Formats: sequence, C-alpha cells, structure tokens
Amino acid sequence: MAQTIPKCKNVIFTLLIFSSLLLQTQSHKFANKLSPKSLGFKKEKLTHLHFYFHDIVSGDHPTAVRVAEASMTNTSSTFFGALVVIDDPLTMGPEPTSKIVGRAQGIYASAGLTEARLLMTLNYVFSEGKYNGSTLSILGSNSVFSKVREMSIVGGSGLFRFARGYALAKTHFFNLSNGDAVVEYDVYVLHY
Repeated sequence: MAQTIPKCKNVIFTLLIFSSLLLQTQSHKFANKLSPKSLGFKKEKLTHLHFYFHDIVSGDHPTAVRVAEASMTNTSSTFFGALVVIDDPLTMGPEPTSKIVGRAQGIYASAGLTEARLLMTLNYVFSEGKYNGSTLSILGSNSVFSKVREMSIVGGSGLFRFARGYALAKTHFFNLSNGDAVVEYDVYVLHY
C-alpha cells in the first residue's frame, strides 16, 4: 500500500515551488532606467565632418561590386533589384590620391522602379585622428541624380556611441560610361 501525503502538505509544497519560480522571474528585468551620467556621458556635442566618398565600380580594383540582381535588373532603366557591396575609401579631398580618413563599408540596393534611387545601409569606419576606430551607421534613400541627398545617421560606435544626425551627399563627379563616382559628404552628428 502506497503512502499518501496529506492534501495540506501537497498544497503548501506547490505554493512554495510556485513562489520560488515567481521570485526568480521577477529578479530578471528586461529594462532598467539609467542616468546618462552612470555610463559616463557628458554634455552632448555636435560634430561636422566633411569628406569625399569614392565609389569605384570599374577597373581591376573596384571598391563596389554587384553581388546580386533580379531577373529584370539588366533591362530596367534604373537597374532595379541590383545589390552592391562596398568598401569605398573616404578621403579629405576629391582626388583619388587624397589622404584616406576612413572607409564606407556596407551595401546599397537599387530600390526605385522609375527613378535612380538607392537604399543605402552602410558604416563609415574612420581611421584618422581622434576618430580612428569610431564608426557612424547610415540608413537612407539616395536619389542619385538629385543635387543634394539627405540620409539618416542611426547610430555609431567609439566616440560616436549613441550618435544621431544626418549626412548630406552631393555628387562631385560621375562617369556615365563606367559608373565611377566621387560624392562629397557633409555629416552632422550629435553624440556624447
């Protein structure tokens, strides 16, 4: 004959287990409010950066390479569906021999059916001066034949941690025959 535990002890045991589980789940919080000072943040700064972006698609050493395309890409007037991976130099001046201050690394995709419009998602990876090792993350629409295009700064790292702002792009040079381009950027960044 099996021995049975009285119902009262069973209920107490169940309540103890349930309470223990409840306390464990309450001790793990998903989010906490923090003071910016607790992470070492000081007064927010506004920084202006000026550089040139060299997008080289031609020659023996391209810095922008098409890695995917839609079935209609090559018959589309806007190359709709093309996906390009880039590692473009960022320089002080427009000349290819100008001092490199960083790289633009990421992807852009031809996202306009009727207009040459790129979806830009990339990081500016800086290698010069006090910004060496810091990055800015860009996400935005680039209507490439507009005089000035604006894209969002959605984050950053290093000295640009918690960055936000915008980048203004102006085409400095575009070679219609091979697609190479030099784009002037003015970037305005709020950061700590």
